[in-house]
Amino acid sequence: MPEYLLIFIRSFLSFVVLFAMTRLVGKRQIAQLSFFDYVVGISIGSIAASVSVDPNIKLINGMVGLLVWAVLPMTIFYFNLKSYKFRGISNGSPSVVIKDGRILERNLKKERISVDELMLLLRKKNIFKLADVEFAILETNGELSVMRKPNSQVEEEDSRTVTSKILEMVKQEEGLQIVVKNGDVVDETLERLGLDRQWLLEELKKRGVHDIKGVFLAQLQEDGQLYIDFYEDQQ
Repeated sequence: MPEYLLIFIRSFLSFVVLFAMTRLVGKRQIAQLSFFDYVVGISIGSIAASVSVDPNIKLINGMVGLLVWAVLPMTIFYFNLKSYKFRGISNGSPSVVIKDGRILERNLKKERISVDELMLLLRKKNIFKLADVEFAILETNGELSVMRKPNSQVEEEDSRTVTSKILEMVKQEEGLQIVVKNGDVVDETLERLGLDRQWLLEELKKRGVHDIKGVFLAQLQEDGQLYIDFYEDQQ
């Protein structure tokens, strides 16, 4: 049999088997897939492609491999429906990353999420100020579920002196003005705003903060308020 005809037959059979598997797995969107589902999908696709074009792989061996990779995830899915404990082991559980408006740093570290990634997920929800967030949960599929505060303005005494020019710059880049991150001063932000470390340290002292290493994140908002999140709320 000509090699091109053999490849055609193998590819056709792989396509049919792969199509049948996708129908059995169900109609889940990409955003709903867990990391495990994602890896399984890549593995199945890789096996199907190899079986299609590699004559050194016996067709029956390739079909068995595809069936194993399809049946095992469906078996796990079945047990997920039957057992809550098994579902927690296989899929994990959602993690609270912001509670009562405060970042839970320990949970961020557990999920291997940086501050920048958290801010990115919030911006995807059209939230640019941490002060607007009451509650945020990182779901098992990597999506962030957010509950806003009833009143999106933080009611705090403003004892800072911020010029109108600086406030205008903050408004133009709303939500991006992080001046302290992981206990370190973000000098690039201060320089862009025409501020310095001395100004920041004085403002922190007015809020009763004497050790900047105790600040997990500080963000200058468009109303001149300095939102501060401390390390001490690691619940």
